[in-house]
Order: sequence, then structure tokens, then C-alpha cells
Amino acid sequence: MFTGIVEEMGTVRRLNQSPNRCELELSAAKVLEGTQIGDSIAVNGVCLTVIRMDKDHFTADVMPETLRRSNLGQLKTGSKVNLERAMAADGRFGGHIVAGHIDGTGTIRSMQPEGNAVLVTISAAPELLRYVVEKGSIAIDGISLTVAKVSHTDFTVSLIPHTGEETTLLKHRSGEIVNLETDIIGKYVEKLMQPKSGGVTMATATAAWPSTEPLSPRPSCCSFSARCGRSTSWPLPTWESTACSLASSSAAGATS
Repeated sequence: MFTGIVEEMGTVRRLNQSPNRCELELSAAKVLEGTQIGDSIAVNGVCLTVIRMDKDHFTADVMPETLRRSNLGQLKTGSKVNLERAMAADGRFGGHIVAGHIDGTGTIRSMQPEGNAVLVTISAAPELLRYVVEKGSIAIDGISLTVAKVSHTDFTVSLIPHTGEETTLLKHRSGEIVNLETDIIGKYVEKLMQPKSGGVTMATATAAWPSTEPLSPRPSCCSFSARCGRSTSWPLPTWESTACSLASSSAAGATS
């Protein structure tokens, strides 16, 4: 997991693409501190695994799905990229939850100075914009930023001078592509709220609530009421009565 706080900008040394494989070699310094083979580093927001490294550079594999979903395939020798190591368990949570799994790309529409900040407007597909909310967070090329406003075709973020200097975003021009990762919490909430066949959903759980089921005769739980602490003056619905009876039988078998 990452937090969208870019640690440094790296430089592309080499990008080898073939029909079946792509390797990306990057110059770096800070993100190599404490890094080992197999560790994860976010490159423009894309979680990549270090397969080789030296004192001033590292190499990572890039799979076809990543090239389709991100702007990594457009990099060339000398391109600058944002780098961030995976968050340490004892580190500060400076940005927001960033998985390093790009949802898609957006296109820079405009950059407008506003006081000491710069407003950057980015257009994106509707299936991405549905997860973008005003004052929510979004990762743009791995940078954790707050959404200033959003419409049905684009959204706008505001960059302070420090972010502009320490990351690649303001080095882009209108029309260029950036990686987008929307809020993962919103995506999980939407998934969990969708009805599905089988399993337990909010609808099926509500339909099975005991208050909607006829009450069964009281004696069916009397033998177990002392163990479960249930008052025998409170009749049980059939499903709970059955459960208590089974539990009573199990308890009796254990003591015999």
C-alpha cells in the first residue's frame, strides 16, 4: 500500500518492450534506501516489483495489462516519473490509501494559476468520474491530491508550489495523459451494496430477521435456556429454537 506522497522523481534509463514482455529501468536514489529485490515501488502510481537493482537504479517488469491501463507505455529515455516506496507499518499516513492499481487514464485539459497554487483540470471517462467526489482524494500519477471540483466530464485539483516542484504533474502539457486511481473505499462500498444471487445481502438478511417469523412453542428451548442464559418466558422463533436444541444436544453429548 502507498499513500500518494511522492518521495522523489526518477528518470527512465531504458524501456524494453517486446510482444511478450516489457522491462523498465529507472534511475533513483532515495527509494532505493532499504529496498530489496521483490519489494514494491510505485512508478507514476503503478505498483511495480523490483527485479534487479544497483546503487543508483532499479529494473521492474511491466505486464501488458499495466501498459493498457496506464501511461507507462508512453515513457521514453529521459522521462521523469514519480516514485514512492510501499508504506512502512510505522510510517506516517500522509496522503490517502493508494493501492498502486491504476483504474485508467485522464487527459490534462488546462492549468490555471490561482494565487500561490495551480488549478489542473483533467478529463476522464464517466466510469472513472463516478468515483470522484468534491473534497475527496484521487491519485494522479501517484500523487495524492484533493478534488476541488468535479463535473460530468472532468475534475479539478489544486497544487501548492511544493507539490508542483517535487512531482511531475506541472511538467506535463495540455493533452498529455496521466494515470488515475480513484478512491478504493468507494469502489468497495459500491460492490458490497450491489445485490447478488446467493449468499447474504442486506435484503436477504432483513427478510430473515427473527421478528418476521412466527413464534414456536416455548418448551422447545427450555432444556438449553439455562446454558444459553435465555429467559424461558421469551418465546423463540423456529430458527433460533432449532439452533438452541442442536446446541443443547451437543452440550449433553460433551458431558456424557
